Amino acid sequence: MTTSGVQLEDPTVLSAERVAALLEADPEGGLSDAEARARLEADGPNELRAKPPVPLWRKVLSQFQDPLIYLLLAAIVISLAAWAAEGAASLPVDAIVIALIVIANAILGLVQEAKAESAVAALASMTAAASTVVRDGRLVTVPAHDLVCGDLLSLSEGDSVGADARLLSASALRLQESSLTGESTSTSKSPEALDAPASLGDRRNMVYRGTAVVQGVGLAVVTSTGMDTEMGKIADLLDRTEQEPSPLQREIAAVSKMLGLLVIGIAVVVMAAIALLNGVDDANDAVTILLLGVSLAVAAVPEGLPAILSVVLAIGVRAMARRNAVMKDLHSVETLGAASVICSDKTGTLTRNEMTLSRIITPSGRVELSGTGYRPEGEATYRPTDGSEPDLLRESRNVVAAGALANNAQLLEEDGAWTIQGDPTEAALLVALRKLEDAERLVAGYEREAEVPFTSQRKMMSILGHHVEADEHRLFVKGAPDVLLGHCDWVRVGDQVVPLDDDHRGGFLRAVQGLSTDAYRTLGVAYRDVVPDAIAAVDPGGRHKIDESAESGLVLLGVVGIMDPPRDEARDAVSQAHRAGIRTVMITGDHPGTAARIAADLGIARADQPALSGEEIDALDDEEFRRAVLDAAVYARVAPEHKLRIVDALQSHGLVVAMTGDGVNDAPALKSADIGIAMGIAGTEVTKESARMILADDNYATIVDAVRQGRVIFDNIKKFLRYLLSSNLGEVATVFFGVVLAGVIGLSDAGAAGDLVLPLLATQILWINLVTDSGPALAMGVDPEVDDVMAHPPRRQTDRILDRAMWTRIGFIGVVMAAVTLLTIDIMLPGGVVGGGTSSLEVARTAGFTTLVMAQLFNALNSRSDLTSAFWHLTDNRWLWAAIALALVLQVLVVQVPFLQTAFGTESLSLGQWLICIAMASMVLWLEELSKLIRRRRRQHRSPSPIE
Repeated sequence: MTTSGVQLEDPTVLSAERVAALLEADPEGGLSDAEARARLEADGPNELRAKPPVPLWRKVLSQFQDPLIYLLLAAIVISLAAWAAEGAASLPVDAIVIALIVIANAILGLVQEAKAESAVAALASMTAAASTVVRDGRLVTVPAHDLVCGDLLSLSEGDSVGADARLLSASALRLQESSLTGESTSTSKSPEALDAPASLGDRRNMVYRGTAVVQGVGLAVVTSTGMDTEMGKIADLLDRTEQEPSPLQREIAAVSKMLGLLVIGIAVVVMAAIALLNGVDDANDAVTILLLGVSLAVAAVPEGLPAILSVVLAIGVRAMARRNAVMKDLHSVETLGAASVICSDKTGTLTRNEMTLSRIITPSGRVELSGTGYRPEGEATYRPTDGSEPDLLRESRNVVAAGALANNAQLLEEDGAWTIQGDPTEAALLVALRKLEDAERLVAGYEREAEVPFTSQRKMMSILGHHVEADEHRLFVKGAPDVLLGHCDWVRVGDQVVPLDDDHRGGFLRAVQGLSTDAYRTLGVAYRDVVPDAIAAVDPGGRHKIDESAESGLVLLGVVGIMDPPRDEARDAVSQAHRAGIRTVMITGDHPGTAARIAADLGIARADQPALSGEEIDALDDEEFRRAVLDAAVYARVAPEHKLRIVDALQSHGLVVAMTGDGVNDAPALKSADIGIAMGIAGTEVTKESARMILADDNYATIVDAVRQGRVIFDNIKKFLRYLLSSNLGEVATVFFGVVLAGVIGLSDAGAAGDLVLPLLATQILWINLVTDSGPALAMGVDPEVDDVMAHPPRRQTDRILDRAMWTRIGFIGVVMAAVTLLTIDIMLPGGVVGGGTSSLEVARTAGFTTLVMAQLFNALNSRSDLTSAFWHLTDNRWLWAAIALALVLQVLVVQVPFLQTAFGTESLSLGQWLICIAMASMVLWLEELSKLIRRRRRQHRSPSPIE
């Protein structure tokens, strides 16, 4: 293995010290920033080989690889052939116009594709993995792609390994390596060198890119990055993974295909009807009919739907990211908007995650500490019960000192601001240590020699401390009080250690219950004096190692109550979710009393509604638990495996479940949930990789806001679908009924004898498709919320986006468009139903053409809501008004500018004729307003169904 010019032998058979030396890495202080930058420049980023970017010429070519574009290209060839057959006396206007429209469509497609790619790339950068390394003697977090050989990786539970690395030290370290080895169980790791090279699954002293730390801590030196890693060797297999289309993508693809077949059939019927009714006198007539049929088919099928859908989703998801909800996949938005249950962790999500230790309970009484947050300022109030105040002071100091030693957090001050690194609960102990008089003296002189890390199953953690001056070893332990009590045989009262009898045990349990009822999170603290050789093994470096067997015969010091106040915005968010038909379920490892109290305060559960504990869940069989989840709103003292069971039970009722998580063991539940939500601040890299959404601020209110945004995005997709399909149907109906009813509206008599008379020309149809489709549709994709999307229950995933009611309204608008367009032509012509017109066929056709364009623009205003009046928040969408204004300007140009008149077969319109076109086109707006009013009245008379 070659790394930065160094020839590295198999690192598994070398000692850790030898590997570090070969890599020129300091096993204590790590690389310097300057050296890391130099190695990154020399070796390149720690990235797997990406698929080569698609060259521009291929992207351009792909815009023409569509059956409808093939039809247009065929139309150009036919038009050029007919032009050549007629002597090529003038420019081939039809062929040039169609070619320009094809090019314009290709440019629009490229722009939309570029926007979607840009949004996806931005999302990828937001969710990029990070690693904790030691550089310049400090722990820092760097993007995983910046790792270099020789970096010291600091590994802890929940981390995703960023590069292949050789372990230097490890404590109870286990990794899940199934992504590489296929083994479903986790693998124990140790820094000792192997006797001989081993297969991948047996290399106990190596950690590999893409694997996950499920337990313990460790320090490792990076030996391989990028394509040199074991994951890099299988990169080709990763490249072959195909992404399945989402339900919405499949539905839109099916609709597009169905419309394509239907419209091609209608186009054939229209061409046959024209040929039968008007006859085909020469090749020019045949070409005109063929071009009309092709143009009708192309214009009527919304071939840009997939591109517009991607752009709208991309824009929406980027807007969500700016509001702290980062979606990892564009199409997860569909599911988010349908969420019917949000299962949320309590700590940091529903609460502020600014843990404050406010109560200390010891055998001699209780101590109350003032102050909130992480600023170590506050006063202690001593309330002795069974002892003297000096005993209570002594006991409380011992409690916080032991808790501060059994601790991995850091309390930092910078420019007067206090911040923490690590677990907020552990940090609360460090803050309390500084509030108690003379307590810091008790932790001075201790060096940590070994650790038994906390796990969600054990609910405890221990460290072996060595007091150098006194040459004494002591085990410091903290954990859930009910669990810790089972490991304690003694209790410290004042300066005495006495047996932990039933009276003391019962007193502590009552104190824990009381703290939990007052919404405190409780933590027990204990210790044990040890002879290290009697309980601890010694590693090759001379350091002691301990395991869980040491956690027995402990001396209980006391219990602390830690308050994490609810977020100010959480109650309103829970209320908003309930109004939207979304249940909020709180899941926590806290005491049931604490959980129930906070849930009641937030409006999640009734005041008399108890929490369902992990033990109670275990006692229920699957069917009993399936019934229980319908009413349970709070789960307490749960383990990560309970989360998975909760998700499965809720989903069995057809509910769409969003589940939050932060620990490595939450990953299975997040993957199983319909929307897995990882914490951006407290979450581990493993949970972020398993989730579909990452909360940048770990805030429950952000989840509810994201659901609202998801519903708005989905609502906007329905808007532009309603607009595109009804507008395209209007074009088809105009041509079809214009041909069938040509004699009724005066078209047949308007042309010279033997001339082919059509309501619209092929180039005019293509122009309508170009001008009115993409701009307004994209603008509706970013439409602000018109209807209150949180005022109705979540949609079911089985509901189709294009249901019968929506198709009915699409059909109604399409028929109205065709009617007002043909009626405008009738008004302009001498004959027909209305009669009295004096305009030529060209002017009448131009008026109909203009009316249809404007009718579609009025339809854009209609389509912003299914029920709400178009005049409600009429000017909110500036992008829509810009698209409408641009379309109007282009339409005026195509009607009034001479060379465009030649290209599109138009004639200038007078002011009076323009006003007639506007008035007739506006009927689309007024009739839909009447239809909406009727639907609103009907809805008001219905009995509203209660939201469960």
